[in-house]
Amino acid sequence: MLTEERFAEILQIVNQKKSVTVQELTRHLGTSESTIRRDLTSLHKANKLIKVHGGATAIDMEYATKDAEVSVRRDLNIEEKSRIGAYAATLIQPDDFIYLDAGTSTDYLIDCIEERGAVYVTNAISHAQKLLRRGFSVYLLGGELKKTTEAIVGGEALNSLKKYNFTKGFFGTNGIDEEHGLTTPDVNEALVKEQAVKRCRESYILADSTKFGQISPVRFAEFADVLVITSELKEQKFQNKKNIVEVKKA
Repeated sequence: MLTEERFAEILQIVNQKKSVTVQELTRHLGTSESTIRRDLTSLHKANKLIKVHGGATAIDMEYATKDAEVSVRRDLNIEEKSRIGAYAATLIQPDDFIYLDAGTSTDYLIDCIEERGAVYVTNAISHAQKLLRRGFSVYLLGGELKKTTEAIVGGEALNSLKKYNFTKGFFGTNGIDEEHGLTTPDVNEALVKEQAVKRCRESYILADSTKFGQISPVRFAEFADVLVITSELKEQKFQNKKNIVEVKKA
């Protein structure tokens, strides 16, 4: 396949799926991973897509109808997520009973947590393992393990949450919009997030600035009901909102 034809087909796939892995492109186009990686680099430099570790995402992801693989999302906006996580960690106090939502933003938070007097509950196996390795007291929800986001979902997870009352909860999101609220693509994951938010005295959304103005199909919380911790805002309409904290570069 000629390079220009391959570029066109890659862009068509990425724009249609919004996010894609190198392996998916390799299988679809019948070419080598090294060729795909070079193609993604060229398209990234041409500002046609966003190259990330393990794949690529579309430039315009205003309406995302599916989750990207964790391997794709983990290396997006690393600096912003690290600053957000460091700030969020300072909010955890001794004797807090904390809920940690699955996701890459909350994963960065775990790296910054120092409070060992708190107890942590999560619906992510990877989060539970990291917390345990660091010597924290941690509980893991039961239920179905979702492959894409590595989150535990389903009826059993919902029933587990009903017995808890959290002082604080930290959540990720795919989209933030005043009218449409906090949204995510998967209804099962949204149900778990919604139940967990209801069980928290204070609910914090950890989201880099790219999540503002984005909308996914399923709402799990109203914008006014949560506190959003983010990086420098690019959307003017969200500036000066009382429930948003901007964590700016030092």
